[in-house]
Amino acid sequence: MNEAATKPAEAPEGHGLASETAAPFEVAVIMPCLDEARTVGVCVSKALATFRRLGVRGEVVVVDNGSTDGSREIAEQAGARVVREERRGYGSALMRGAEEARAPFLIMADADDSYDLTDLDRFIAGLRAGNDLVMGSRRRGTILPGAMPWHHRWIGNPVLSGLLNLLFRAGISDAHCGMRAFTKDAYRRMELQTTGMEFASEMVIKAALGKLRIAEIPITLHPDGRDRPPHLRSFRDDWRHLRFMLLFSPTYLFLLPGVLC
Repeated sequence: MNEAATKPAEAPEGHGLASETAAPFEVAVIMPCLDEARTVGVCVSKALATFRRLGVRGEVVVVDNGSTDGSREIAEQAGARVVREERRGYGSALMRGAEEARAPFLIMADADDSYDLTDLDRFIAGLRAGNDLVMGSRRRGTILPGAMPWHHRWIGNPVLSGLLNLLFRAGISDAHCGMRAFTKDAYRRMELQTTGMEFASEMVIKAALGKLRIAEIPITLHPDGRDRPPHLRSFRDDWRHLRFMLLFSPTYLFLLPGVLC
């Protein structure tokens, strides 16, 4: 693939769902970014190099969510197409990226270099095989030392993923993994709306309720390259996940307690 295909021309912002015929891309990697100057360039370079190695027509869309550390410029220099999302939040950034992406296959990942962006071929193969959503699973894969706090690994993620499976029968071992792939068509059908970290739960819940075809593959989680604390706030974001799941399951939230009373 030639270099021109790895750094597409700037598209106008705010135009809603981008036309899939606007550029001949098969895959778009979407990365939300808020002050990730240390790592965003590395992530973009890895993704573009992987596209070239695989012979895949792809682009990288970095969604800047208000960076003040030069992340936008670094991402552009590395070859990404950078768009801005003024509404703060993980979900806000990813929804903007999905709207702006000019490809039928979308892969989301973080810009902190914790996910292996040289390992895109299995996600692409999963979508080519007809799956609507291909989830990465850190729990079924490898979590390297220092990559995840113990309370996330052994308490938060297993409990919330287990509850999600109980309520919605999703059958997913790692419902909050930040590396996953989905089709543009599935994104539209899910009609995602949440702006925060609960976006990860909403996607799995709506995919399960909508009977979309879901696959899961083991991946490796690496220690991130940040020199600052992560944006994730454990108790606040866990509560947002739990609240969303309960509100989406009125039988468990209202009917069963009502019958018991």
